[in-house]
Amino acid sequence: MEHFIKPWLPSPIEPSYTFTNANVVDVASGTISSGSTVQIRSGKIVSITTKFSRVSEDGETIVDLNGKYLIPGLIDSHVHVSATPGESDPGKMLKPEEIMTAFRIPYVCRDMLSRGFTTVRDCGGAPAALKSAIEEWLVPGPRLLRAGHALTQSGGHGDFRESYESQDPECPSCGHFVGLARTVDGVAEAIHKTRDELRQGSDFIKVMGSGGMLGTNRMTMEQTQFTPEEMHAITATAAAGGTYTTVHAYSPESIQQAVNNGAKGVEHGNLLDRETAKQMAQKGVFLTPTLVTFAISADGPGSSMLPAKTRDVYRRSLTAGLEAIKIASEEGVEICFGTDLLGSVGVFQSEEFALRAQVQTPLEILRSATVTPAKMIGLKDVGQIREGFVADLLVLKSNPLDDISVLARPESEVLGVVKEGRLCFSRLKDVKGLLN
Repeated sequence: MEHFIKPWLPSPIEPSYTFTNANVVDVASGTISSGSTVQIRSGKIVSITTKFSRVSEDGETIVDLNGKYLIPGLIDSHVHVSATPGESDPGKMLKPEEIMTAFRIPYVCRDMLSRGFTTVRDCGGAPAALKSAIEEWLVPGPRLLRAGHALTQSGGHGDFRESYESQDPECPSCGHFVGLARTVDGVAEAIHKTRDELRQGSDFIKVMGSGGMLGTNRMTMEQTQFTPEEMHAITATAAAGGTYTTVHAYSPESIQQAVNNGAKGVEHGNLLDRETAKQMAQKGVFLTPTLVTFAISADGPGSSMLPAKTRDVYRRSLTAGLEAIKIASEEGVEICFGTDLLGSVGVFQSEEFALRAQVQTPLEILRSATVTPAKMIGLKDVGQIREGFVADLLVLKSNPLDDISVLARPESEVLGVVKEGRLCFSRLKDVKGLLN
């Protein structure tokens, strides 16, 4: 009956795969088990052995990997899937026509999955209906954790009204799904709108704790948003609702205010100093840098349309971001992989791996895109290739522990993408992916 009502649901008979002669990368220990066999049944990893019986089960697909590498599916902890390609004007990209965005989002999700991202954390804008559509395989895409609308103060980062606009941006369409943020002013509103985001199904709460690079000229990335009382009201309300708060913040001051008032995550953090990093490590706060968005804005496609002064700001921010990752690593802060790319530049998502190689080891970077964000998000059975875990896997041509930049070349290096036990995309000989 369920499949009659929702005919797009995948077959109740789930595919079974056995990958043989694989080099399995253990991201927790940093070791590789060569000549391994990995069996997948009902969407889970049921066994990892060095023995293999040639007797196959009915419906089982046996794939000889001939020494290729298996790693866990990748996790991007900072995306905005509703900021879709199709617009050259950033203003239109962030406030597009709702119906057009609804048709474009599936392209973004499918594209991310094809690059090997089996889980993403959307930090503002993704609609609740999209999460359900992905879970039901109506829209092929990564597993989605969503913040709903980010919370910002009036005139803060994410409040896209011009100075001459006085109307409340939330009325009459505060639920408008392509909106990145909603305004919050005062402790009472902070509690109310945090609760309302949780009511609408947000998996976590995102707060604009400082100004930013895009969206408003009224506050710079060095400035702090919200009062300590407002910030505490948001984080305490989120915690009471069984989840956590992450904060868009660049400067030590804005990071410290967030951390001191209960935030469990920091997005960007380019201006992080050592004292603040130590504080984050002591409190178990995660850092999610987003270097590639600065690199692309400084010197990537379309950067020529920006004033030279603006491009210089992005370059300095990239340099500062690399130093922030170095400091955070040295002080023991747990670091996650994020990109924050908007619109057409989303195609450069995997370039983040190559950028981080300037200051981190391949294993550190791979952990930042697998086991560490799984811990932050609270997904206990993803992020590793282990028995009993969800079968999110990538087949790679080359060893990422030798050269992490292989992940920056998904078209040639990612040979297979498995999500929840289904081989979605395949460049393997004689093995077809469901979505190819």
